[in-house]
Amino acid sequence: MKILYVTTISLTMNSFFKPHIDMLIREGHQVDIVCNYKDLALDPLFGELGCISYQVDFSRSPFSMDNIKAYGQLKRIVENGNYDIVHCHTPNASVITRLVCRKFRKKKGLKVFYTAHGFHFYKGAPKLNWMVYYPVEKFCSRFTDKLITINQEDYTLAKNQFKAKEVHYVPGVGIDLSKFENVQVDRSAKRREIGVPEDAFLLLSAGELNENKNHQIIIRALAKLNNPKVHYAIAGEGEKKEYLIGLANELGVSNQVHLLGYRKDMPELNHTADVFCFPSIREGLPVSPIEAMACGLPIVAAENRGTRDVVENGKSGVLCCYTSVDDFEEAIELLATDPKICIHMGQYNMRSILKYDLKTILDNMLELYKGDEGGAKKYYKEDLSIQL
Repeated sequence: MKILYVTTISLTMNSFFKPHIDMLIREGHQVDIVCNYKDLALDPLFGELGCISYQVDFSRSPFSMDNIKAYGQLKRIVENGNYDIVHCHTPNASVITRLVCRKFRKKKGLKVFYTAHGFHFYKGAPKLNWMVYYPVEKFCSRFTDKLITINQEDYTLAKNQFKAKEVHYVPGVGIDLSKFENVQVDRSAKRREIGVPEDAFLLLSAGELNENKNHQIIIRALAKLNNPKVHYAIAGEGEKKEYLIGLANELGVSNQVHLLGYRKDMPELNHTADVFCFPSIREGLPVSPIEAMACGLPIVAAENRGTRDVVENGKSGVLCCYTSVDDFEEAIELLATDPKICIHMGQYNMRSILKYDLKTILDNMLELYKGDEGGAKKYYKEDLSIQL
């Protein structure tokens, strides 16, 4: 088969889909790629694999006029490419792609796959999200042959309310869990490197320092806990850095909060921590807590549709209301004062995350490409419902 992979920007293509494209090529398929790579070059691996890459001026903003230009560019590529499947990802590119492919599905039998990495509308989402994004996704679903969702809430909604020919649940793009399982690290030395006392109870988070990641709630919980032995390290960069520094100073916990910046040693940091904190407000399917679970860490997280697929309250860790300082403070205190609970949760996590392993996900996706939907449905639970 000849397959076209489409994302809005090259960062997404580089970060997530190299193993997927490599798998398809090893199966004998030709794969070309489309994205906006003006700001960030595509990984040279794609060229080494034999992919033809096309620059299309997608914008991440749905209101940008560049998207009109992108529509024309993509239409010419699809028209001349004789593709069997176009597989699109990310909201903007996926809307444009499905609109472009409408007539080619009828005339040439082109199949359109769309992986939704977390709808912008979900239980508890702002009404504006439902008013703007829901109608667009529902309309475009009728031009979708296989709609692939990565969490169970989105699966239920799409299955019950959208018009795609097939709806599937595949839990994410896959994580190479072997990178996190047998990591050798000098725990004391790593703690000295990041400025954390060797005898501290260390909370760790990873992610961009922005509003959605909600790191401030852990800092507030740390101040309320009032235990100088508990420290909090955050790996990531972003616009909220100065705010978080100021908040820690204001609350008197600046000596216990460590902003580590961008890191390439997350496996080592996970094995150095005692608990992984993930207070994010909304997620499609979060990667960083899965990586932490592979390292045997318990999780303290905000409850949302993607995170509750991963974290089982009372088994994997503790789920909290994302606005409740008290919830997070109580969860941290529970784990900080009972090492046995941490050990039991960590051991449970290393067993429970196997369905997110990269090989499992690639096998699942290959079945979808072959038209076998059996493997893609085996994780779904029938106990969820969506109400508008």
